[in-house]
Amino acid sequence: MDGRETRLVPSLALIERVLATDAAYTISRMRVLERIPGNPVGIGYRRIDDSAVALVSMFLPAFTRVIGLRPGHEGEIEPLLAWYRGYGVKPTFEIVPGMYDAALGRELARHGFLPSGFHAALIGEPDRSTQPNPAIDIERVTSAEAMEHYLDAYVAGWGVPEKDHAQFKANVRPWREQPGWSLYLARIDGRPAAAATLYVADRVAYLADGTTAPAYRGRGLHAALLRQRIGDASMAGVDFVFSGAEPMGTSHRNMERAGLRLHFLRTKWTAA
Repeated sequence: MDGRETRLVPSLALIERVLATDAAYTISRMRVLERIPGNPVGIGYRRIDDSAVALVSMFLPAFTRVIGLRPGHEGEIEPLLAWYRGYGVKPTFEIVPGMYDAALGRELARHGFLPSGFHAALIGEPDRSTQPNPAIDIERVTSAEAMEHYLDAYVAGWGVPEKDHAQFKANVRPWREQPGWSLYLARIDGRPAAAATLYVADRVAYLADGTTAPAYRGRGLHAALLRQRIGDASMAGVDFVFSGAEPMGTSHRNMERAGLRLHFLRTKWTAA
């Protein structure tokens, strides 16, 4: 086993770096929304300690997460639930290997939370040798015009209802100026077809938020955006790249083909 492989052998320290970068990226997204006058999306944060954080949005369940709970935090669960009740929502507690014990599980179960799903975290070496697909035009979004095309691909890929397009795009336009972010747009025959984000912080790269418009799925766009971002992350001098996906889904398989490998599974605990 060479030094590169040894560096990415799963460890609690490595998991903590992944979780910290995930939380930092999510908070960066949430702060864009929080700056909308009146905070209409209901954004909030609660720091548990240096490595654990609770996040909330009253209207966007994907942001309502508790990240980084570990043994010894069982006494935090009841106060956290009271805090979430103030927003009128219930969170998802994300529990990871090496950061779980029976006392934590019992306390979650006592409050009516049970394991309800899994999310795969994948990790890999930065690699400058990735080869582009000549049929796919990928650009880093640096202009206002390219941002509009990125938004077109993004709303199509994530299935944002048409009635919400204008407001959603207005909320997302500031992403182009966020520190540590790089936005990517993929085109087929000149048309916006897929979008993705690269987030870099503390020498870690997160391959985030990749999506493809339904009309262009099955044409290698997700894989091409993965390869592009892995190469760019390598140029940025990161220690490793990571991403996440539903276990054994198309995105998971594409990540494995791009050289990432399963690092750990998060267990999602939700209210029964």
